[in-house]
Amino acid sequence: MNNNAAESMNASDPTPSAVRQYLASQGVESRLVTPREARKFPRVECILLADRLGKVALLLPSDRLLDLVALRQQTGRELVAAELKERQALLRQHGLQELPALDALLGVEVLQDQYLPSEGEVCIQSGARGSLLALPAKSLVKDEATRTVDVSVAVPEMELDYELSLFDLDRDAIEDSISRFTAKRIRQRLEETLEIPPLPHTAQEIIRLRVDPSADISKLSAIVEKDPSLAAQVTSWASSSYYAAPGSVKSVQDAIVRVLGYDLVMNLSLGLALGKTLSMPPDEPQGVVPYWQEAVYTAATVAELHTAMPRDSRPSFGLAYLGGLLSNFGYLVLAHVFKPHFSTCCRLWEANPHLDPRVVEDHVLGLNRDQIAASLLNSWNLPGEVCLGIRHAAHPDYMGLHAEYANLICLAVRMLRRGRMVPGPSVPLESQLFTGLNIAPDQARAALERVQEGREALDALARGMEH
Repeated sequence: MNNNAAESMNASDPTPSAVRQYLASQGVESRLVTPREARKFPRVECILLADRLGKVALLLPSDRLLDLVALRQQTGRELVAAELKERQALLRQHGLQELPALDALLGVEVLQDQYLPSEGEVCIQSGARGSLLALPAKSLVKDEATRTVDVSVAVPEMELDYELSLFDLDRDAIEDSISRFTAKRIRQRLEETLEIPPLPHTAQEIIRLRVDPSADISKLSAIVEKDPSLAAQVTSWASSSYYAAPGSVKSVQDAIVRVLGYDLVMNLSLGLALGKTLSMPPDEPQGVVPYWQEAVYTAATVAELHTAMPRDSRPSFGLAYLGGLLSNFGYLVLAHVFKPHFSTCCRLWEANPHLDPRVVEDHVLGLNRDQIAASLLNSWNLPGEVCLGIRHAAHPDYMGLHAEYANLICLAVRMLRRGRMVPGPSVPLESQLFTGLNIAPDQARAALERVQEGREALDALARGMEH
């Protein structure tokens, strides 16, 4: 073993032996780096693809999006992301948890994107989950048979817009995007343009109740109890072991008074009613967490983070919870509005797991799920706190109107991704998220741990909503 390479590995190094041995055999010096340190270097991903001819690994810069159409044109093959079982089998074969971007390691055909760095240092997965290595860029490709291809596009940064006319601008973007696919001029209102089912009657009544000065528990109970499915879900929620309520919950009013509270039941009921408006898409990406499961996880994490905030700076608990519950509503709307193109998004999500799904949506459609969801919810007269919270949930540096709601959702989703409870790239947590919410990092970790501990109960709630 090369002495320098050996010295770079220490007893606490989680790097799998297959990767250590490979680096040693090539005389490659490497070192472990933290996710924050890794920001200093270009990052390279290894994407496993497959078709009927076999598996192919693509080495791709993490700031670029793999274009499957360009890949077919360059290779003459129908390559898509490998099935999860194929990926897992390859990982087990080499004793890995993640795929390092090293061309001669995996024993499959390898392609390298033409934008792969060739000078300086780069950062790659070490092969152990959550562990990163920095090493010379020239060390990535050792096999002369590795082919260079031009199959990626640059990833633009998602723009941050503080304009008060934001929802009108989003609606224009939605209509422009639809018009490109339908080849007709669109002038109807948003709901008609998008062919979205009308706002459920129960949701309409709850929204009216929100501004009713005489609103009380009995009025809310009456609305919820008129919808047997919704009433059953609310009482099931209150009876869940997640809330550990003493005794059985026998009615919606009982759920409000003894367990959940008026504000939470109102917003929970609204979120459940809206979520039932659209059906689950028939074609979904591999590895996706069921819609309601992700919704429940996010809402629960938002609730835990909300509790961690100083009492005098907390926003409305009910609205924060509703924002978390509807944070991925745009996924359903996207599948409903762009049916012919949703499958294209699915295949690109699978092939670009290193990117936020919204980047893929912007590439394919010219808009993303948060824009379309926020614009629709705004047209349905949902509170601005929820609409803007969802609209800017992907922007950790958002500091505009109702920023605390967006920041709570943003931090919740990022914590869930880091805890591998929902899919998506794991990224360093921005310090401004903690500062803006007056939450310490250890408090956020504790919040996630509480959600993880209650996962079984949350899964049971999600299953009830799926039916």
